[in-house]
Amino acid sequence: MQRRLLGVTAAVAALGLTATLAGCGATGAKGDVTLTLVAADYDLVGGDSTEKYWAGLTAAYEAKHPGVDIDVRIESWDDVDRVVAELADAGRAPDIAQIGAYADHAARDRLYTADELLSVPVQANFLGPLISAGEMKRVQYGMPFVASTRLLFYNKRLFADAGIAEAPTTWDELAAAARKLKREKVPYPFALPLGPEEAQAETMMWLLAGGNGYTDDGGRYVIDSDANVSTFRWLKDELVDKGLTGPVAPGKLNRKAAFAAFSRGEVGMLNGHPSLMKEAAKQGVDVGMVPLPGRDQEPRASMGVADWIMAFKQNGHRKEIGEFLNFVFDDANVLKFAGENGLLPSTVSASVAMGSDPEHAALAPFLRALPNSRLYPVGKTSWAQVSEQVKKNIGRAVDPAGSPDAVLSTIGREATTAEDAE
Repeated sequence: MQRRLLGVTAAVAALGLTATLAGCGATGAKGDVTLTLVAADYDLVGGDSTEKYWAGLTAAYEAKHPGVDIDVRIESWDDVDRVVAELADAGRAPDIAQIGAYADHAARDRLYTADELLSVPVQANFLGPLISAGEMKRVQYGMPFVASTRLLFYNKRLFADAGIAEAPTTWDELAAAARKLKREKVPYPFALPLGPEEAQAETMMWLLAGGNGYTDDGGRYVIDSDANVSTFRWLKDELVDKGLTGPVAPGKLNRKAAFAAFSRGEVGMLNGHPSLMKEAAKQGVDVGMVPLPGRDQEPRASMGVADWIMAFKQNGHRKEIGEFLNFVFDDANVLKFAGENGLLPSTVSASVAMGSDPEHAALAPFLRALPNSRLYPVGKTSWAQVSEQVKKNIGRAVDPAGSPDAVLSTIGREATTAEDAE
């Protein structure tokens, strides 16, 4: 049975794929099974590396399992969550989806649990923080595909030119370094992207550095806690109001633009992830990386991010899906995808292997940060709504006429309302 790799399609076309996605149980010879997989595109430059990865993986799997055919469809990150939701809503759910969030589907009883699919060794091999983040009500539905952490990046040449001998270890030292960079006319002493593209990430990094986060230890939202308000008052008073965040207002500055400016040598410091490290190095920027400091010391946790695989119950195929996913999470496959995309493995054994490989030495700081990281509260169905409110509004907290107290209070009330409706 021929494997089909389906490219990006419009949503209307997506809902019309009755032959492939609606007929997920389509068979050739008796006993054959077709599994459908919708996956996100990780290629940063518009190439076909993601498609090639899945083509190679499914070809290897099918060669060992002649009764199973895997149909893979690649969608952009802009579309993939929406497309999967539309397919599921229309009764055409794929067997497997590799996307950004699982909670809505789990809450609607659409998904198999991880322990219904994976062998005990495979399920137990996921890194601890990723297992917790993949759980809803203490049941794991989201299986972490790849992960990433964020660190404070700094331009070593700009630091040297400004007479900064060491990376900052406290907020006071960070502000002092930013002042020295400004005196050297660095366009962005500290780039603070609180624009709508990924403001929820920048916000979480600072909330953790300030000793709190989006939720408390019990999982309840605490966005407008005293510690979080204090963190944003410091950002506004000590960085933004003193002109240390560059020519673009933080609420207008998106992550992609900040990363591009860093790669051009225009940024002294920002919070970054592994893909920025690779791109900046290509442009000749000598990059230093350390954990984002806490107010007086290193924070208790850095921010982690994971992307998820989930399996839909609609078409059955539990046995075939489980066997395929056990193959997906084999160390060789996990390492290949993570290494090719500058990301981190989601499993303990693959992380150890990557950490001991000189080829991936530059990722060592991110690997060290991941086991103790904290992730978005993706197990809450309200998170998508809360995240959107942060993206739209948090930049106003540091505007010249803005009020961290008022903005965080508004977001906090809306988060509590959304949480109570779960």
